[in-house]
Amino acid sequence: MSCTSCSTGKPGGCKSNGGCSSGGCNRLNVHDWLANLPFSDPDSDCRIVEVTFNNGSRKEFYRNNTLQTFMKGDMVTVEGISGFDVAMVNLTGELVRLQMKKKGVKEDNPEIKKIMRRANDMDLQKWRESKEREKPSLVRARAIIIQLNLDMKLIEVEFQADGRKATFYYTAEDRVDFRELIKIYAGEFKIKVEMKQIGIRQEAAKIGGIGSCGRELCCSSWLSDFKSVTTTIARYQNLTINQTKLSGQCGRLKCCLNYELDTYLDALQQFPNNADSLELSRGTAQLIKKDIFKNLMWYVLPDSNKQYPVPIERVKEIRAMNMRGQRPDELGAIELSPAKAEEKEHAHVELVGQISLRTLERNSRKRKDKERSQQQQQRGPQQGGGQGQQQRRPQQQNRPPQGQGNQPNKQGGQGQQRPPQQQRQQQQNRPPQQQRGPQQQRPPQQQNKPQQQNRPQIEKKKDQPPQNDNA
Repeated sequence: MSCTSCSTGKPGGCKSNGGCSSGGCNRLNVHDWLANLPFSDPDSDCRIVEVTFNNGSRKEFYRNNTLQTFMKGDMVTVEGISGFDVAMVNLTGELVRLQMKKKGVKEDNPEIKKIMRRANDMDLQKWRESKEREKPSLVRARAIIIQLNLDMKLIEVEFQADGRKATFYYTAEDRVDFRELIKIYAGEFKIKVEMKQIGIRQEAAKIGGIGSCGRELCCSSWLSDFKSVTTTIARYQNLTINQTKLSGQCGRLKCCLNYELDTYLDALQQFPNNADSLELSRGTAQLIKKDIFKNLMWYVLPDSNKQYPVPIERVKEIRAMNMRGQRPDELGAIELSPAKAEEKEHAHVELVGQISLRTLERNSRKRKDKERSQQQQQRGPQQGGGQGQQQRRPQQQNRPPQGQGNQPNKQGGQGQQRPPQQQRQQQQNRPPQQQRGPQQQRPPQQQNKPQQQNRPQIEKKKDQPPQNDNA
């Protein structure tokens, strides 16, 4: 099969390299695992071929009376109603007999139609033209239903390959009188009309979509038989009867509830029957729920609302004692510790070398000092008032402070101020007692500084005008 066999013009077949999805050509796809196995008797080969219509939404059996051998994905021309139709081969060989046995179709049934030939270019061209008419016809058909005010919902329109017949699939809650509708459709589309009612589940299968599990809908991808699903199935599995969570896109209970039902039924056989109530000396214990995974049965006593988990073996013992007319004193409940996940401290992994906290602190300190120095460099020209003061600053830092020249300028606010970094270094070198008051003595190593010798003169000469350094 080539990619051009898809009616949409896009790769949608077996050779699309994973491009198929819900509603694609692989809908209800199967794998013939017996295709490469030889059989001793060639006459015993099944001459019935399973084909699919409308991209896998419908399957039927056809008899292969030709001498040709068909493989999965081949396009064949089959008998239709007063014409011919084009279908895709889905399954051949012995697996077809299993499918026929499953659906109750006999191999010698005379009503099985025949395969005429392998589809040629003319057949495929007519088939594509008929498929292009489906969407506009669906829109027009729905408009006619609205005009006639019929209580029905049109789902899909399927044209035969030769364009002589069309099947209209619809859903309705009650019976619909569509005799007038068929006359209008036959006059509007100039074809033979066939009305076919389907259920809600079949509607979801034709539309397709993604389920709550994140996968394609089972009814759209592989599920062909729809079994009844009831709330009893959910109760067997101890599921909460929540209509929103248990319903699928069709509005009915999910089909996947039937998948694990047999496993739950096998597990429930280990639980004792007729154990809804147990007779004790304190009263009658009533069964509340069953824990299939832990093999526990939960009971509640009449004098309290507390639920007691009881093992299956203990329930059987109490039940046997009750049959003998005995009533035990204790229920024999076990204590269940809350299952809490132990918090484990993950070991610190050094990804880049061996990095310690001291290294990180040292790097952060260097980064902060670098940023502070950059800010001081940007702040310097604004405070100094020009390039001349920037050039004089290193000389003033190396010059010993003069009491009469620099100190009054600090009080008046007109002279050059000491950089903050130099002040911070002097404060770090001072002991803590020096910052508390001006009357405390300095340490001996700082007494020889000229700044301390000139401090009394500065206090006496506060009234003198400030002196310039350039004078």
